[in-house]
Amino acid sequence: MSNVIVFGGHGKVALLATRILSDRGHSVTSVIRDADQSDEVRAHGGEPRVADIQQQSLSDFADLVRGHDAVVWSAGAGGGSADRTWAIDRDAAVLSVQGAQQAGVDRYVMVSWAGSQLDHGVPQDQDFFAYAQSKMIADAVLRDSGLQWTIVAPSTLTDDDPTGSVDWDGSAAEVSRGDVAHVVADVVETPGTAGNTFRFNGGSTPVADFLRADAS
Repeated sequence: MSNVIVFGGHGKVALLATRILSDRGHSVTSVIRDADQSDEVRAHGGEPRVADIQQQSLSDFADLVRGHDAVVWSAGAGGGSADRTWAIDRDAAVLSVQGAQQAGVDRYVMVSWAGSQLDHGVPQDQDFFAYAQSKMIADAVLRDSGLQWTIVAPSTLTDDDPTGSVDWDGSAAEVSRGDVAHVVADVVETPGTAGNTFRFNGGSTPVADFLRADAS
């Protein structure tokens, strides 16, 4: 079993993934900004670590991840100001990748967004541009890092009950957070998914089959 550190540990996907990983016997350190979130993290099987990722230096990130077997980045600004989005979804994410390199933690799983591509198509004058651009940049840095990376890139998230299945395409461009958490946990446990970007919606293909087919 592995020691996993999850950034954005109080987010919905992160909490669900923490529960799955913990139930499977993994040790999960959950990085959170607010100590008041500690009890909920523990209730999902994680061990809280309080740190404001906007304030962490490169060496701080290296210290946080050192000694773990895998990093999961599930942090995000969650809307709000563009400055905060740049600071978290781009700058902090990139520093965490560099920190993993510096600390010798080779396995890195990035929770991203299905549209995180160079030609994402979001106009610069739209509020969503900062998020789209940040995700594209962070993913590109990770791919170029030399780490054993995997990018989990779901479409629009919902709070529907998980089905355990996803697809490359679906009837609607959305997927439940529970199914995203399932993908994250399976990716952590499957080294053969390294070097792959998984873009997906809800669907009818069991997660294990989806990952196996897309990584082949």
